Amino acid sequence: SMKIGDKRVLVCDCERTMRFDIKRLAAALGTEVLFRHTHLCRTQIDSFKEAVAGGEPLLVCCTQEAPLFEEIAAEVGSAETAAETTYVNIRERAGWAVQGNRAEAKIAALIAEAALEIAPTPAVTLKSDGVALIYGRGEATLEAARQLAGRLNVTCLLNDPGDLLPPRVMDVPVFRGVVRKASGYLGAFELTIDGFAASSASSRAALTFEDGVDGAVSACDVILDLSGEAPMFPAPDKRDGYFRAEPSSPVQVQRVLFDIGDMVGEFEKPRYLRVDPAICAHSRNDAVGCDLCLNACPTGAIVPEGDHIHVDPHICSGHGSCASVCPTGAIVFDLPGGNALFERLRVLTGTYRAAGGEDMVLLVHDPRHGEDVISVMARTGRGLPARVVPFAVNEITQIGLDFLLTALAYGVAQVRIVAGPEHRDSLEVLGRHAELIDTVMAGLGYEAGRTVIDAEQDPAVLEEALYREPPAPVPTAARHRVFGEKRTTLTTALGHIHANAPAPVEILALPQGAPFGDIELNLERCTLCLSCVGVCPTAALGDNPDKPQLGFAEVNCVQCGLCRVTCPEDAIALVPRLNFSEAAGRKRVLKEEEPFECVRCGKPFAAKSTIETLLGRLAGHSMFSEPGRLEILKMCEDCRVIAQFDDPDAPFAAAPRPVPRTTDDYLRERNRSNGGDRTDDDKG
Repeated sequence: SMKIGDKRVLVCDCERTMRFDIKRLAAALGTEVLFRHTHLCRTQIDSFKEAVAGGEPLLVCCTQEAPLFEEIAAEVGSAETAAETTYVNIRERAGWAVQGNRAEAKIAALIAEAALEIAPTPAVTLKSDGVALIYGRGEATLEAARQLAGRLNVTCLLNDPGDLLPPRVMDVPVFRGVVRKASGYLGAFELTIDGFAASSASSRAALTFEDGVDGAVSACDVILDLSGEAPMFPAPDKRDGYFRAEPSSPVQVQRVLFDIGDMVGEFEKPRYLRVDPAICAHSRNDAVGCDLCLNACPTGAIVPEGDHIHVDPHICSGHGSCASVCPTGAIVFDLPGGNALFERLRVLTGTYRAAGGEDMVLLVHDPRHGEDVISVMARTGRGLPARVVPFAVNEITQIGLDFLLTALAYGVAQVRIVAGPEHRDSLEVLGRHAELIDTVMAGLGYEAGRTVIDAEQDPAVLEEALYREPPAPVPTAARHRVFGEKRTTLTTALGHIHANAPAPVEILALPQGAPFGDIELNLERCTLCLSCVGVCPTAALGDNPDKPQLGFAEVNCVQCGLCRVTCPEDAIALVPRLNFSEAAGRKRVLKEEEPFECVRCGKPFAAKSTIETLLGRLAGHSMFSEPGRLEILKMCEDCRVIAQFDDPDAPFAAAPRPVPRTTDDYLRERNRSNGGDRTDDDKG
């Protein structure tokens, strides 16, 4: 055992089947060896019991026997005094490989990463009362409904009853109808049904039904779809509460019936995403700029909501591709929470490098398919090379440009992503990231092949590929912590890669769709209306409160296109590129003019080109055909109102205001009527 921070680490070489040097491992972790275990889960189990009883947080370097350790921990200590225990696999991932005798740097990196404290991700609660709808045809569907009736509140909906014999006892409500539309999630499904009809109580030889109605709405908590038709939802396997089986396969049906019976009670799932609408580049004023997340989401959890997007956390399955493609960072994948993903990466790469490891290949995988492949390679093949370091993520599709470029800046020679069967149709986004990164790296003089997607299902083929030499890494590894927004993360990583590049250039052209670039402004068309400034979600475009001016900071531009689709003069074009010069971070003036001065009061109030364009376009308009009408456009907002009310022909002009009468007026009139003395005013 050894200590890392406040955690006690229990290291076991699994009956001496791992040949690492424990002293070199401790030195790499900056600690000392307290005890080396060889049979922690059996003959040395007292060491684990003693550590648990001590109350210190524990990190056990074994995942195979985690259930046993959890059981013993529950027996040894009370809930108040029991130590918090986490686990890390160093056996299949490092020690059992043919290069396991020189994998101390990798093992140290894996332990240091596992010892990090990770903030929990907020949860979403789903509640089910067990109201189930079983949908399908004929006898098989009714029989499935009967099997579930003892555990759930079941309704059977038949889209094709056929010659179904009426049940002797109607122990399950039976209806006929066709599901036209379905929405919702576990505990809150809603279905629209056409031809909805209840079964007839007097059915005799075959089950008959009453007259049907279209558009009937039914609510339920869970759905079992045995129709054999197209799924009711996109990505049906990711929709909580929706179960589907091929009715011709009794094995599939029985497996689903077993699973669905437990769908009663409250269930928690992570709130996978954080959304910042303020920097969402989806749309402004009904003009759509960016729809990458809408196209990437497989479950339909993302929908437009005004100028932004809305993510339904109850439907979201944690696929993560929306966060991967989001150019502004408006969508952040929050599992693990905060910046924990980047902190894991920083500690992993830094520990590996400090322990003498070279040319790290980061093997990104999910906890399901990836762990299985690694285990098969370790048990039946050569195992992972010493330089190939596994890195588990919830879903490989959550990986974005910010993570990949930061890994390269941290000194990773190559990132390999292990894709399981469930991800075969979701690799397009990762493929685009890989192509863009190779364009950037090759343009700066590095070798290409920095991001590789391993979709091969044969572990032997993957193992062979992992033993090939990777490209040379960035000469000097970065050590910065990742904080703040996605754009800052990207800029910092690219800046480091450029600073160490073999052939640095200031301007690097990129393919269309890249989230970096400039804009070209047609100076003749632009009227400085500044509508583009109002829609820019990243403040790349800005104005000047003191004069008509349009400014642009290239470092902030994500090429979302909102400025282009909003511009009424069609004066803006996007130019995808990377600008590594200092000028990219400074605001540059695209166009400026002297202000137009009000012809009545002289106050500057608009750009000259704007007023001149309006005058030219409205010169022949019927509303401005009368003399002097065009002059109103040359006035500021205050004088324009005054001028319209001064017009004697103004349609809304009132009668002249009467002169107020005073006491002197009344006295004067009285004297005149009485023939009295005149007042001084009369004498004057």
